[in-house]
Amino acid sequence: MTETTHAHTPVTPSAPDELDEHHAAVIRATLPLVGANIDAITTEFYRRLFEAHPSLKQNLFNRGNQARGAQQRALAGAVATFATHLVDPDLPHPVELLSRIGHKHASLGITADQYSVVHENLFAAIVEILGAEAVSADVAAAWDRVYWMMADALIDLERRLYEIAGVEAGDVFRRVTVTERVDDPSGAVSISVEDPAVSLPDFSAAQYVSVGVTLPDGARQLRQYSLVGAPATGVWTFTVKPVDDEGTPAGEVSTWIRDHLRVGDTIDVTLPFGDLASGTLGSRPVVLVSAGIGITPMIGILEFLAAEAKTCEVLSLHADRSAQTHPLRERHAQLISELPSASLDVWYEERGLMDLSETAFPDDAEFYLCGNVGFTRSVQHQLTLRGISGERVHTELFAPDDWLV
Repeated sequence: MTETTHAHTPVTPSAPDELDEHHAAVIRATLPLVGANIDAITTEFYRRLFEAHPSLKQNLFNRGNQARGAQQRALAGAVATFATHLVDPDLPHPVELLSRIGHKHASLGITADQYSVVHENLFAAIVEILGAEAVSADVAAAWDRVYWMMADALIDLERRLYEIAGVEAGDVFRRVTVTERVDDPSGAVSISVEDPAVSLPDFSAAQYVSVGVTLPDGARQLRQYSLVGAPATGVWTFTVKPVDDEGTPAGEVSTWIRDHLRVGDTIDVTLPFGDLASGTLGSRPVVLVSAGIGITPMIGILEFLAAEAKTCEVLSLHADRSAQTHPLRERHAQLISELPSASLDVWYEERGLMDLSETAFPDDAEFYLCGNVGFTRSVQHQLTLRGISGERVHTELFAPDDWLV
């Protein structure tokens, strides 16, 4: 028996109604005040949210990002950036910013009712931080409108993603069995899972699943991992690599998977989501630019091209500390060799940072980027200097505010 979904169908957010001019004027006038206090507002918001709903911190939100303040900064960026784009005619419509958030939400099983919980606690935090005098009825109404424009667009997108997946809203988890574990020389671990009862649904290139594990303290934590296996096999394979980065301890979920998950174990995994690669992948030349564990969505793209578009021209560029730390290095090279018009260039530590000033790009290529924040921004800047338009650059970042990059 086969469970069928159509995860490869591109889904984009619907444009919400425009903000009326009165509300827009209020937003323009109050953006500096809100922006100056947004970190305090979001800190107070999460304090209220977790006090009222403690299970969310244990079972939904990434505790590592919470501890570092990354989740707070992500919410701050989402609200402020959405509002800024709404009132600045020179900026793209903010609906274009929401696709990645919607896919991430769907992969976590977020449902429409949770937006009301966020609204209640967020607006209580705004009043607490800015004061009742600053948050007049007019100001509250304008920001309330902004919030629900953003929320309604996300709710609609997530509803359509669930419909395409053929599931009820939020019903995205599957209990699967580990059928293979491969320990890579780089320290990465690849886990293949199957459902004994049905063939797992197909997925599109560079999509990811959320993996749920119960940690020793009883908390159930979720993390997204890119699928790196071939499509249409009924098997999902994802790769994790615990990394200590700039003094930050390795992730607790990836570490748990590396240390504890074995063949025969069962684990909760969601249906695949993600919008890095479009439905037209393979119709134009492709340039893949990655660093470290950011290689994983690129492997997913290469697996798709090897299966579905072998004649596509591909240039793969990867940066890592050394050949020994390069995740999935052998499979990376093998996939490049299977594509007759593909080439690979690597930047290891002795060559310094990735310098693209003299790299020859295929004409009319689509660019796919994945790495840490500093790497990704550096590459984006270099591509801009080379005259590559932003519409041709597609970015994934393993962080809660990846949509802002």
